[in-house]
Amino acid sequence: MIDHRPIAKRALLSVLLISLLSIGNKLAAQDGATLFQNNCGTCHRVDKDLTGPALKGIEDRVKDKKLLHAWIRNNQAVLASGDKYFTDLYAKWSKTPMNVFPNLTDGEIDAILKYIREYKAPVASTTGGEAGPADGKMGESDHAILYGVLTLILAVIALIMLTVNSNLKKLADDKEGVPAHEPIPFYRNKTYITILTLILFVIGGFYVVKGAIGLGRYKDYEPEQPIYYSHKVHAGTNQINCLYCHGGAWESKQASIPSVNVCMNCHQTINEYTGAPIYKADGTEVNGTEEIRKIYKAAGWDPAKKQYTGEEKPIEWVKIHNLPDHVYFNHSQHVRAGKVQCQTCHGEITNMHEVKQFAELSMAWCVNCHRETKVDFNDDKGNGNKFYSIYEKYHDEIKAKKRDSVTVSDIGGLECQKCHY
Repeated sequence: MIDHRPIAKRALLSVLLISLLSIGNKLAAQDGATLFQNNCGTCHRVDKDLTGPALKGIEDRVKDKKLLHAWIRNNQAVLASGDKYFTDLYAKWSKTPMNVFPNLTDGEIDAILKYIREYKAPVASTTGGEAGPADGKMGESDHAILYGVLTLILAVIALIMLTVNSNLKKLADDKEGVPAHEPIPFYRNKTYITILTLILFVIGGFYVVKGAIGLGRYKDYEPEQPIYYSHKVHAGTNQINCLYCHGGAWESKQASIPSVNVCMNCHQTINEYTGAPIYKADGTEVNGTEEIRKIYKAAGWDPAKKQYTGEEKPIEWVKIHNLPDHVYFNHSQHVRAGKVQCQTCHGEITNMHEVKQFAELSMAWCVNCHRETKVDFNDDKGNGNKFYSIYEKYHDEIKAKKRDSVTVSDIGGLECQKCHY
């Protein structure tokens, strides 16, 4: 009878080796583009202003590499030192504080700066769809495919090596006169069956758990609306402030969907679309003028007579962002008091034609934001939210240089009853 234990050990070692190599590939994929998107992409773009200034040419504007690293890690400390360039930049951008990134290493910051230095603007797609990254970087799905192909290749190589090893052992046994035994077929070998079962169980369990965690989350949900409304045209090209249409985000819990009267404030005079061609996700070109006529029909407006007919028809918009009934979220608390930018939760809305759900809106996502986001803390000069003047402990710690900022979690942002009651 053949002892299969050595074979089983080799198989297990091969599986472990493949897993380690796959993990190594994922770690190696943590390049400048990924670091930029994860840390800087919410507020900055390379080639244009967003919440913060465009970053192209930052190394030319700040020659001192150490100073630039220090600014990225803790901009408030650099401002306190009185550096003229960053002080002027801070004033130019309405003294909006930038997030701090103390955990970024020099290597990671250099990778981000290299990405900014070598960035090339995306090339417009001939079909009108969104073009892929012009710098040749692959997306997450491309990386996943690459990892899968590499893992499959390594698995085949491991099997070939096991087969070669088995054949060499057989030749050695034949040369030494060791009697050979009839091998047990693969489908009857208990060791192979056990290993295969364990592998399938682990893979299946992973996807089952991943699917269960994702239940009720609709990241990238992008429904088709009854009227094609392009945020890229309105908020991006025409620079219409978000609060003009969604004033509730500043004053109340709900951002609210604007009434058709808000649309008519502009479209009483703008009765045709003359901008760049717009395309749906499937490549179909959108007739902008026809979409404006749908607004007229909803409002009961006769563009020829320039008067209302009284025959309104409500627009049945499809809701995109939904939170569970047991979750409390207040827009004004975040937008007005917290000074959170719309892009933080809704993505680069100024570059979206059809809006989709940008963030997963999970509890972990919210909690992480509360841990990282700094409140507009009141200082000794009277700047910031006056409400925070009651937190004497944190004021004393800031004076003693024990801390340089206060996060939402410090003021109770992780307490259950803040969001659930």
